[in-house]
Amino acid sequence: MNLPVIPAPATATAHDGTLIVGAALGVVVQSADLAEVAARFVEDIQVDAGIALSPESAGITLLIDGDGIDDIAPAAGLRADGQAITDADERYGLEITGEGVRVWGRTAEAVHRGLTTLRQLITTHAQDGTAALPTTRIVDGPRFAWRGLSLDVVRTFHAPDVVRRVIDMCSLYKLNVLHLHLTDDQGWRIEVPSRPALTEVGATGAVGDRPGGFYSQSEVAALVAYAAERFVTVVPEIDMPGHTSAVFSAYPELAPAEIRSIDLGNGSSIQLSTLDPDRDETWAFVEDVLDAVIPQFPQSAYVHIGADETWGMSDEAHASFVEQAAALVRARGKRVVGWQEVARAAISSDDVVQYWMDVAEAESADSDKAASMLPPDLLPILVEGLRKAKHDAPKALAQGARLLVSPTTWLYFDRPHADASSDPGQEEARKRVGLPFYPAASIRDGVEWDPVENTPGVQTEDQLAGVEAAVWCETIATSDELEFTLLPRLAGAAEKAWTRQTSTDWSDYATRLGRQSLTWKHRGWTWFQSVEINWAP
Repeated sequence: MNLPVIPAPATATAHDGTLIVGAALGVVVQSADLAEVAARFVEDIQVDAGIALSPESAGITLLIDGDGIDDIAPAAGLRADGQAITDADERYGLEITGEGVRVWGRTAEAVHRGLTTLRQLITTHAQDGTAALPTTRIVDGPRFAWRGLSLDVVRTFHAPDVVRRVIDMCSLYKLNVLHLHLTDDQGWRIEVPSRPALTEVGATGAVGDRPGGFYSQSEVAALVAYAAERFVTVVPEIDMPGHTSAVFSAYPELAPAEIRSIDLGNGSSIQLSTLDPDRDETWAFVEDVLDAVIPQFPQSAYVHIGADETWGMSDEAHASFVEQAAALVRARGKRVVGWQEVARAAISSDDVVQYWMDVAEAESADSDKAASMLPPDLLPILVEGLRKAKHDAPKALAQGARLLVSPTTWLYFDRPHADASSDPGQEEARKRVGLPFYPAASIRDGVEWDPVENTPGVQTEDQLAGVEAAVWCETIATSDELEFTLLPRLAGAAEKAWTRQTSTDWSDYATRLGRQSLTWKHRGWTWFQSVEINWAP
């Protein structure tokens, strides 16, 4: 049964008949803890479909119930909020009959996921204030517990209202993690009261002449709450010991005596200097940062410590830093997640290793094309680092850690779009937005892969924490350009993270995807209008 829903549900059984959804229908909850979920659904349907559901009528019933849920296996992986899979069950049921709709699950979060499916069905069938829905019964649940997006707010500072729009996109596609990349060479984006220069000095920059900025503690609290209301956990990343130019600008005493960097020729540079694990000042700084950042993200069980691309740092020093930083995170009651390079240190089986460097791309780093696009001083450093990458996933798995799958080939959205756009005005953006170092990728590329089959050393879903896309903003200067890279790719990432089928039929997916533009139009979101998709008018 081809329902215009992304991600595709695990089971869907069609029945004869239709249900007309319009102003005559209302939402009834049979449990008080579903009231907020219901209210948000009503608001979303008004925005997405232009249908004002009645506040006083029945028709859509929400309840806490386990009917048929166990027909779907529990999710694999780990939750970013630290809850057990059994305690935060996202499996749901949705039944549409000629008399009304019933949505159920064992948790409010599960009911929210079911309502998200119903929301897409209503929006894609809406016309002139009503929607004629096919009668059907769906029982569904996610393949992986961690389904996320990593958002770079450093190279371009994205204001809170932009981040809220991204959270809305995540929620629409059942993604439940927003990983905020808060610090890097170009800027520092979060308050640390004991280290005021981090925001007074370190936050002022971005890439090129883009304005800097940071999130105040009140702004972080509002974003975290907004996300939590939509069952999205915000995970903070403090990138260290590398990517610390902004730190050294704010606190020069933490910098090495000689700071080495390589000019990229595009207004930015790559720094080869790192925090020193042998200095007491380093650890006083790290503790100050963790003590300030951790309380701002109470829903997250994890702190991301970065630890990637420590060019010029010895393997021994890098391992020492990772091990000490991880110990400080654990001492504060949190778990550790880091980019795949953390696997080169001694890590815990409770840690999550974010796999990002595809072996194939690592092997192509010393190609003639790469050589022509990179500064000559950078190429040998980059090749050396990338050649180590093929050992990272096996090392992580050997230590009992789970992998968070974020491969550059399929889940890095900062690569050029390969498809042409049906909107001639987007062709200029297509040439400009996306790192030219990466081969261009089509929308189809984003769904024709599998997180288990295409991750080196992985045999079963239980070895994975989940799936997370990433968007970096070297070439993204505005919110429109951000959305241009996120949509429709974000829907494809959600398909691979949630849907249980290991292979995706392109024709089926493309048909479902084309209907999603109806919601995007109502939301005022920008999306890349690939000629390969028959978009809804």
